[in-house]
Amino acid sequence: MNTAGHPEATARRGLELTPFRGLRYDPDRVGSLAAVTSPPYDVVVRPDGLHQLQSNDPYNIVRLILPQATTPAERNEQAARTLRGWLSEGILTADPEPGLYVYEQQDGVGLLQRGIIGILRLSEPSEGVVLPHEDVMPHVVADRAALMRATSANLEPLLLTYRGNGSESVTTTAIERMADQPPLLATTTEDGYSHRLWSITDPAEVARIRSDLAQHQALIADGHHRWATYRRLRAEHPSPSPWDHGLVLLVDTARYPLRVRAIHRLLHGVPVARSLALLDGLFRIQRLDVPLAEGLDALADSACAGNAFLLAGDGAFHLVDRPDPDLLSRTVPTDRPTAWRTLDATVLHATLLAHVWHIPEDDPARIAYIHDTAATVEKAERDGGTAVLMHPVREEVVRDLARQGVTMPRKSTSFGPKPASGLVLRALDV
Repeated sequence: MNTAGHPEATARRGLELTPFRGLRYDPDRVGSLAAVTSPPYDVVVRPDGLHQLQSNDPYNIVRLILPQATTPAERNEQAARTLRGWLSEGILTADPEPGLYVYEQQDGVGLLQRGIIGILRLSEPSEGVVLPHEDVMPHVVADRAALMRATSANLEPLLLTYRGNGSESVTTTAIERMADQPPLLATTTEDGYSHRLWSITDPAEVARIRSDLAQHQALIADGHHRWATYRRLRAEHPSPSPWDHGLVLLVDTARYPLRVRAIHRLLHGVPVARSLALLDGLFRIQRLDVPLAEGLDALADSACAGNAFLLAGDGAFHLVDRPDPDLLSRTVPTDRPTAWRTLDATVLHATLLAHVWHIPEDDPARIAYIHDTAATVEKAERDGGTAVLMHPVREEVVRDLARQGVTMPRKSTSFGPKPASGLVLRALDV
């Protein structure tokens, strides 16, 4: 019997994580490690956050992950020149031995996350080893691919999760043993998170971790576009090659549960009054003259009963819920599981964007995807647009759909905390 496409059969091959020689900043050559780090490229809110990060330190990682120039080709060439320059100047140096890197984040108020960074063998979705749960935007994949080609580097790790057996696993034991040792680096970033990094280079220890991870499959928590980019670039290079692997952070959520937050939408040039007028009669609409926190509480309460959204941009909040069932039956595809059809993101994309507001979901001139809630509202109010605030999806719903091979609408979730960019990089020619 052919079991090649069966998730349980293919998952036995599992995750193949390999040590690598990480590129890291020389702390003696930069102002501080905190000043050269950044959130992942798609979390940086342009232009405010980008400009702030660039001014923090001339060697901030955003100059590589979000280079600024007139054309895409110039941006990518600039990033390549910058990386070559930093390597030649010793700003970035390669560690002497290949290793797997233990990475820890703490927020100071109770959250502790630890995981392991390495380079992961790329696989096809049909293998059931790495499970995507969101669709991707082709233009973003093309943009990231061009940057990786130009720099020949993985500049920031993806965030993948797997379900181990908690504190008893070989990998978790190794991670927590390393956390008692002096780290390679330690820093606290402006958001209050502390970061520590260690390297495991002992061949026997590495072999035990690799054997343990080979029993598991992973869910892409953050980095769908970069994973799609890795796979595109692998297809362009005959195997075996360095492009057969990509840089990832693996977190066992049985031991270190992640937070799942929503990603919000900003409709450019669409005043709130127009957005609401088009929804009149199709959804229930309630105006809420309350602070943001209370508006989000109302959204959470309403989302327990069905699809709900919070619109903002005119100085108030507008709770939009109780969609017309006939509208949903006409607009939401019926060829997927009920859990997918009832997602807020599905209703937003299939019903609101496509049929009510007529806004293309992949046109950056018409719509933006923003992780920070307050920033989304502020931008809408400043620019005269509409902020569409979302309620987060539970991790178990995401994982269950992914195991069925069903992808959610793009930018449906924001898992975190996300790894800081700039702590360890991978050059493909090192």
